[in-house]
Amino acid sequence: MTGPRDAADVVVIGGGIAGISAAFELAGTGHEVVLVEREPTLTAHSTGRSAAQFLASYGEATNRRLSAASRQFLDSNADGLADSDVLLPRNVLWVAPARHEAQLEERLRANATTGTPCDRLDVDEAMQVCGALDSAWVAGAVLEHGGFDIDVAGLHQAYVRGARSRGVKILRQHGVRGLASAGDGWRVDTDAGEFSCRVVVNAAGAWTDEVAALAGACKLGMRPLRRTVFTFSTSYDCDNWPLVISADESFYFKPEGPGQLLGSPADEHPDRPGDARPREVDVALGIEAVNRATTLSIRAVRSTWAGLRTFSPDSVPVVGFDPYVPGFFWCAGQGGTGIQTAPAVARLTAALIGGEIPAGDLGALESQLSPKRFAAV
Repeated sequence: MTGPRDAADVVVIGGGIAGISAAFELAGTGHEVVLVEREPTLTAHSTGRSAAQFLASYGEATNRRLSAASRQFLDSNADGLADSDVLLPRNVLWVAPARHEAQLEERLRANATTGTPCDRLDVDEAMQVCGALDSAWVAGAVLEHGGFDIDVAGLHQAYVRGARSRGVKILRQHGVRGLASAGDGWRVDTDAGEFSCRVVVNAAGAWTDEVAALAGACKLGMRPLRRTVFTFSTSYDCDNWPLVISADESFYFKPEGPGQLLGSPADEHPDRPGDARPREVDVALGIEAVNRATTLSIRAVRSTWAGLRTFSPDSVPVVGFDPYVPGFFWCAGQGGTGIQTAPAVARLTAALIGGEIPAGDLGALESQLSPKRFAAV
């Protein structure tokens, strides 16, 4: 490596929701921040392909607490940085066939931990909420109140706007080729030159283990899992339907504009970091699952895509300094709750890099999120 091209306190690797939110919060605590993203657009991969919902009850217990800690920021439309509402109300209907009602009880227990209001519905009541359900398939349901669609693009753009206003330098098409410790900091070799910094934040999504290897850190065994999504037309008046999810999470569907629905087999196929592509067999399985539970009679799809949801080995996000590599910070493994937990994860990232542990519940999560938990294994 040659001499540094530019300098900063922190270099954030990755421009998706994890990276841009971390950059925003770091700049807000006085750090000079450079964000590097190897793609031409910041949302080329998981963030840009997310059909995100805010579900207070979703994920592991730790994820739920992060979601709760993020709610105020999302409710405030990203502290007023968003052009429109970030959260758009949409309840969730968990449905189950005969002999699977126990899964509905599990949903009730999960919601009890967050205080989310729920109603246990019989077949007729479920049909009133979503008239496309097949009464011969559905045996019962749980209606979870207080859910929301998340305007992912609007939230990400709000973070971009806020980060720039705080002086964050955002550099696209800057793939990281090498990381080298240099005194009490780092030299970051990118496709367009070098940067020196005190701290590197690894927010590279599915590539976080690869970035760790460049830094000489141990890989944590991050798991990129591919999820398939498709859209299709319907003759039903579906605008006010909830998000409908099978209680065993084998499919879901929700409104995606007038006369159109978005569906998924809710698949989780191990994949390599890269440009995830939908596979015909997964689209077919999703169509089959939705058709089995409804009278939608899907015969053709309008569009398909896939994205990678990256999980840590224990499905809990990884947030904290690497125990063996000074100045290397993990902000990774947000998996299926990455959008709705981003505000809390970003605040914790900024606090820890600043040498503090936040007060309250967010600070209490520090040890549960730390990469040190894997070092003990």
